[in-house]
Amino acid sequence: MSVKIRLARVGKNKRAIWHIVVSDTRSARDKRIIERIGFYDPKPNPSIIEVKGDRALYWISKGGKPSRTVYVLLKKKGIIQPANKKAAPQAAPAPETAPAPEAAPESPKA
Repeated sequence: MSVKIRLARVGKNKRAIWHIVVSDTRSARDKRIIERIGFYDPKPNPSIIEVKGDRALYWISKGGKPSRTVYVLLKKKGIIQPANKKAAPQAAPAPETAPAPEAAPESPKA
């Protein structure tokens, strides 16, 4: 069974709140969840994001794939690090320029 971490819509018309859920990829958006690991309310400024970080990491370690939106929310909360984030470059000392070695004289061919 492949698992997806995604959003499930709850709330009234014009006032959506989203649960962050773990579910089978074959199930519909709001049906048959395995576990609810948090919620997201986009209306207030700043938006409210509550996530059980340990459970999110557990499901990711078991092969759960977060949707794009959930991935961004997990990054905002600091639960996961971006995949392509490179470490800050260290200030390396400038390489010293050594004089180029002189070419050795060619020996005559016999």
